[in-house]
Amino acid sequence: MPRTISKPSGTDWKRVKREAVADASIHFDAATEPYDPNDAAAVDAYWQSATIKRGPGRPAVAVKRPTLKMRVDAEVLDAFKATGPGWQTRINAVLRDAVVHGVAKAS
Repeated sequence: MPRTISKPSGTDWKRVKREAVADASIHFDAATEPYDPNDAAAVDAYWQSATIKRGPGRPAVAVKRPTLKMRVDAEVLDAFKATGPGWQTRINAVLRDAVVHGVAKAS
């Protein structure tokens, strides 16, 4: 039989189960909490007015670049990857420069 190894979560699961069985009410501090979690109407009203906020990550752009799937020589790819993070942006810059200088003609 395979052994399963679980990492400790830091959660006191015995306490969680004990309070779930007791159906204990959640402590509510009006000074710091947006709504009373023990009041179903307040919970519903809060989540009805909630909005989704974009988290950290790449900012939205006006014109999204299309995703491209293409084949290149392994040596070319290795050379760009060896330059470190941002290698895809550098490939785009080389291709843009080729178009600007007429090496590759944009249609």
